[in-house]
Amino acid sequence: MHDRSIRWGILATGPMAAAFTEDLRTIPGADVVAVGSRSQDSAQAFADRFAIPRAYGSWQELADDPDIDVVYVATPHAHHLAAATVCLEGGKAVLCEKPFALSRAQTESMIATAGDCSLFLMEGMWTFVNPLVRRAQEMIGDGMIGEVVSVRAEFSSRAPVVPGSRLRDPAAGGGALLDIGTYPVSFAHLFLGAPDHVSAWAHLNDAGVDESTAMVLGYDGGAMAVLSCSLAFGSANGAVVYGTEGRIEFPSAFYNPRQLVLHRDGREPRVVEAEPQLGNGYGFQAEEVMSCLREKKTESALVPLRTSLDVMSTLDRVRELVGVRYPGE
Repeated sequence: MHDRSIRWGILATGPMAAAFTEDLRTIPGADVVAVGSRSQDSAQAFADRFAIPRAYGSWQELADDPDIDVVYVATPHAHHLAAATVCLEGGKAVLCEKPFALSRAQTESMIATAGDCSLFLMEGMWTFVNPLVRRAQEMIGDGMIGEVVSVRAEFSSRAPVVPGSRLRDPAAGGGALLDIGTYPVSFAHLFLGAPDHVSAWAHLNDAGVDESTAMVLGYDGGAMAVLSCSLAFGSANGAVVYGTEGRIEFPSAFYNPRQLVLHRDGREPRVVEAEPQLGNGYGFQAEEVMSCLREKKTESALVPLRTSLDVMSTLDRVRELVGVRYPGE
């Protein structure tokens, strides 16, 4: 793969698949060669839209295509396990959109399959590969804010109630927590690691999924994370990493930030702007996948499988505490 393009397959044809495919077209060495869907018509329409050579009306056909190196799984998360498993067993590396799955158990199954097949697998948590978030990690590693003692993050986005929408459907893994709450939870894990204690409260709708959820993660060393998510209202979606000697603020859209502000005790705040970004911001994770494949890695150091497992464990615990159960659990 060092001397040729990385050939991508796209599994699903919704908005996420479209946004990711748009970004792939801006990356040198990325070649989108096929798309797969449960509907031939949907796959063909997507292929026509993005000038993709091959369209398949089943996931299996996509997984069986010998000219694909890696598949981006963009289905709703209730289908991530099945879709990723088909692709891995078909010999394809997989980038699976967040959250990795519905539960830690499903995530463990995906990771085990990837291990059995000796194939690359990565969760599509674009925040972890974002250059500005990585810059914050470097600042913290350089001791600019001292020891990290707290993280606060919120992701709220008003989603009108639409009959049949996956966002509030238990069978689709609906609710704020898994759809957008995975971002603040992952953000806290990035800077503090897996928590020792989890507390949570949620407002559930009539279908039994969370409209809004608040979480406190506790660490035996004394650190804490205060996190929230909601489908009932919108917000700036900011985040702050607090240290013993300062803090780093992401004023808005911390999951794909355009600016951070470094506050150091006794000094003027320092604003760091993101570099100009091509596309929608998904290209950074695609580049990470391609780099790993060219180096024959089966796991990304920036988005490690251990972290994905830990995040899913926290999400499982929050769902247990607030009473969200999905069919079959």
